Amino acid sequence: MGKQANPRNLADSEAMSVVRNLRVSPQKLNLVAAMIRGMDVNKAVAALSFSRRRIAGDVKKGLQSAIANAENNHSLDVDRLFVKEAHVGKGLVMKRFRARAKGRGARILKPFSHLTIVVGERGEQ
Repeated sequence: MGKQANPRNLADSEAMSVVRNLRVSPQKLNLVAAMIRGMDVNKAVAALSFSRRRIAGDVKKGLQSAIANAENNHSLDVDRLFVKEAHVGKGLVMKRFRARAKGRGARILKPFSHLTIVVGERGEQ
C-alpha cells in the first residue's frame, strides 16, 4: 500500500535541487540567482566561487547538488549542462524586537529564503 509517487514534472533532460531555509532575504538571494541564470554550469560554479556575496557559497552548494543529481540520477552529460532556471521563494520570517529609547521597541525582521535550481542539457550544437 502507501502513497503513489508524484509524477516527474521535469523533462528527461533536466534535473533540479532545492535549497530551503537560507538565512538571507529573497531580494539579496535573487541577485545571486540572476547572476547564474542561463550560464553553463562550469562558468556558473566559477562565478559563484569568486563572488564576494556571503550567500554565494550556499548557492554554489545547491548548484553542485543539481549537477550531481543530473549526473547520477538522470545520466546526463555534465559538459552540456546549463542553468535553466534559478528562482527564489520566500521562506519564514523571524520577528525580533530591539529595545529603543523611552521604553519603545523596534521590530527586527530576519527573513529566510528558498532556492530552486533546474539544470538542463543543451541540444547538439
